[in-house]
Amino acid sequence: MDPESGHGLNSKKESWRTILMLAYQSLGVVYGDLSISPLYVYKSTFAEDIKHSKTNEEIYGVLSFVFWTLTLVPLFKYVFIVLRADDNGEGGTFALYSLICRHAKVSLLPNRQVADEEVSTYKLNCSPEKKYESNVKEFLEKHRNLHTVLLLLVMLGTCMVIGDGLLTPALSVFSAVSGLELSMSKDKHEYAVVPITCVILVCLFALQHYGTHRVGYLFAPIVLGWLIVISTLGIYNIFHWNPNIYEALSPYYMYKFLRKTKKSGWMSLGGILLCVTGSEAMFADLGHFSYTAIQIAFTFMVYPALILAYMGQAAFLSKHHHTDGIGFYISVPEYLRWPVLVLAILASVVGSQAIISGTFSIINQSQSLACFPRVKVVHTSDKIHGQIYIPEINWILMILCIAVAVGFRDTKHMGNASGLAVISVMLVTTCLTSLVMILCWNKPPLLALAFLVFFGSIEALYFSTSLIKFQGGAWLPILLAFFLMTVMFVWHYATIKKYEFDLYNKVSLDWLLALGSSLGIARVPGIGVVYSDLITGIPANFSRFVTNLPAFHRVLVFVCVKSVTVPYVPPSERYLVGRVGPQDHRSYRCIVRYGYRDVHQDIDSFESELISSLADFIRCSWSSHETNLDHGDSSGLAVIGRNSTSWQPNEREIEESREEEGETEMTRVKKKKKVRFILEEDYSKEEELNRSTLEELEDLKEAQEAGTAFIMGDSHVKAKSGSSVLKKVAIDFGYEFLRRNCRGPEVVLQVPTASILKVGMVYIV
Repeated sequence: MDPESGHGLNSKKESWRTILMLAYQSLGVVYGDLSISPLYVYKSTFAEDIKHSKTNEEIYGVLSFVFWTLTLVPLFKYVFIVLRADDNGEGGTFALYSLICRHAKVSLLPNRQVADEEVSTYKLNCSPEKKYESNVKEFLEKHRNLHTVLLLLVMLGTCMVIGDGLLTPALSVFSAVSGLELSMSKDKHEYAVVPITCVILVCLFALQHYGTHRVGYLFAPIVLGWLIVISTLGIYNIFHWNPNIYEALSPYYMYKFLRKTKKSGWMSLGGILLCVTGSEAMFADLGHFSYTAIQIAFTFMVYPALILAYMGQAAFLSKHHHTDGIGFYISVPEYLRWPVLVLAILASVVGSQAIISGTFSIINQSQSLACFPRVKVVHTSDKIHGQIYIPEINWILMILCIAVAVGFRDTKHMGNASGLAVISVMLVTTCLTSLVMILCWNKPPLLALAFLVFFGSIEALYFSTSLIKFQGGAWLPILLAFFLMTVMFVWHYATIKKYEFDLYNKVSLDWLLALGSSLGIARVPGIGVVYSDLITGIPANFSRFVTNLPAFHRVLVFVCVKSVTVPYVPPSERYLVGRVGPQDHRSYRCIVRYGYRDVHQDIDSFESELISSLADFIRCSWSSHETNLDHGDSSGLAVIGRNSTSWQPNEREIEESREEEGETEMTRVKKKKKVRFILEEDYSKEEELNRSTLEELEDLKEAQEAGTAFIMGDSHVKAKSGSSVLKKVAIDFGYEFLRRNCRGPEVVLQVPTASILKVGMVYIV
């Protein structure tokens, strides 16, 4: 759990008052989408397949399906099982994938290196492997094709989450606004609902850049008020229309429903599926709250309110078989419809906000693990970790949401599309959780198989009903998933090939050490920061740079910024620093590790912390006499972070050292400069530095004052001759198109344009 973001709230010391407050706050963030499902479930279920057969058997059967689906999937599966599969307090598809990747070598990215496993949150605190666990692990690691299948499965889940972020706002807002049909004529209703829905969607997306923290305090009261209203209406309808509606909770009515309706009843299950839309948010948003808080909120507030709401609607429908309207508002007393309509619209906006924020989060995670093209990520809050906004994705989602509302114009088609996206994510979660049970929890494969078969069969039933409605709207998430998976896989594949090219073409350390004045190479003042994906060796882009410009900086730092399969890397463990070559060469290597949910630093703080880390390393390497990167390996890397022991040379010490060397006062005045890197002043007379170390620190200080240049590769990727047509299309056209139209690495790393030196590189993969 991440202490900076309020994680770790499951500890024994956590007070019940805090847990209850978190449970209350989770209502607005986690359960906004799930709580508004009564607006459209019955309307979607009875929309077409059993529209002309609304007897009590059908109504009771639908209620029985809703009750047991809510009980088995959100309550039993998510609350009691899946929520425990957290990754250091984080949930979601990538959390499950990162857990599996840390316990088995199945990741296609180079993030199982020694430099990654030195992160404390990476370490595995588990019991010794059992025989069956070792067999499953060995089987997965042996077959590389399974690594690709696993990645594609995760990508599918990610794409469906993005599809849900597109469909849920349109469906929920349209369903809430459709309550106007009871207050105006049919012609006026059809003319008004779509424009009003579009206006609300535009306002919703236009406010995203402000962040939810500014209005987030309103979310929980709105959802809480909505849950109280729908549960109260449910109780009223139960006692007023049919007090015996509780009989429909028996699973026998599901059998009677399918026996009577047959194929039409099976096809109507796609509408019933919508009662669990938003359940995945319980797991995806786990990092913002605690397991106990989410469990309490759902078990004691959300679940009872939803059951009462559905029972109330069924009680009303059981006495109004021939009612034309089947939506939520028909069961609301006439004198309460306008207040309920307003509250429903507010609740739908809150639910939409939650899924949009979740879409931003999962795209950011995909980008961190090289599964999505680079986009600009804006952090909207300095205090709340994880509050992000992605401008390009926001406006694309807005346009597509409006297109869905205008194109479909009814909840039936929107529900079919949303249902397929929701159940696909659930199926992916079930498959990944079954692997986690074996690899991470050391559970017998039979238990994991039972979990997979039981919940997978339920979800497969709903998946089949959603898939059969391809022409009724289900084509949209399929088309969207196909497009996004193609983009993600092409980007991921090209990224791996680029890394392999860099690894194969890296330059030896001897080449770097041979560069000097005898070859016409000059060392200019300043710091040269060379970005590379390599953690060892000299990158080819630097050799290209020196070939075209025979000079490099007095202090040279090879920086590798990489994401590891943990959600957060503690600041004290973020930097791994070592030397490249001997001490007098003034060349260093720095590996900067980020988790897939970490906030990347802006360039000012990054530069200052990089210099501070180098200074700390110089001092520590002298005092401990550590082996450094003289031979280009990673054995001498030292963990340098904010909490490490630090030291700052002051002006008096530098002057005393120079006086010992016979410098005059005038020379000292000319050479004296202010130390700009900030380190803790814990120097004591008992820890005097030797002369070479002091000179190295002084050179670092003077180099920083001379300025920092950031050397980055400007890569062009081409498929090598003899490649298949598919590979040439993917690399030469697909990847190159994405590269030209996405953000450059300098934007993602927030490097100032004036300080960039770009080196053109052609990758033949």
